Formats: sequence, C-alpha cells, structure tokens
Amino acid sequence: MNVEQLSATLAAIASPQRMTILSELTSGRVHVSELARRVGMSRALLYMHLAKLEASGFVTTSLELSSEGTALKHVSLVPFHLTLNIETITQAVGAAGAGHD
Repeated sequence: MNVEQLSATLAAIASPQRMTILSELTSGRVHVSELARRVGMSRALLYMHLAKLEASGFVTTSLELSSEGTALKHVSLVPFHLTLNIETITQAVGAAGAGHD
C-alpha cells in the first residue's frame, strides 16, 4: 500500500458516522432502509457514506428483487484487517517514493 492508498483508506473510515455503519454491519447483510434506521440517518446521507466505504473496499452493495418486483439494495461488510503503526506509515511513504529517482 502506498501513501495515497493509505491516506484514502484512513479517510474512508475517519468519520464517526462511517465507523458506526461498519460496526452495525458486523451483524450481517442489511437492507439500506433498515441500516438507515439503525444508524439514525437519512437514506441520502447513508448513500453518501456508503459510496466512500464501497470505493475503499470496506462494504459491498447488491440489488435484489423483492417478491413485489421492487429493487432492494443490500449492504454487506467486507472483512478487513488494518494495522496502523509507524511501520505501516513508513512502508507506505517508502512505496510512494520508490518510483521517484
């Protein structure tokens, strides 16, 4: 992971709202409307946060048809492990500088 990737990853989870969303998804896949109720935010705001989390690979979304024929969007947590320490930062900075001679 280079410094830009590390920075984008940290930015994606640097929000209390996005941390709450991730925490709520540990119980399993959930419909967007249900997730919005659980975390206490509008669907529009939730979609904004989900876009950032999905772009960084923390969640996935899928559309499914209900028995009534309407599209339902579900969100799932992507298992991840993130270690942040000085070694992680040094390696990321080193990776960014490796191509600059």
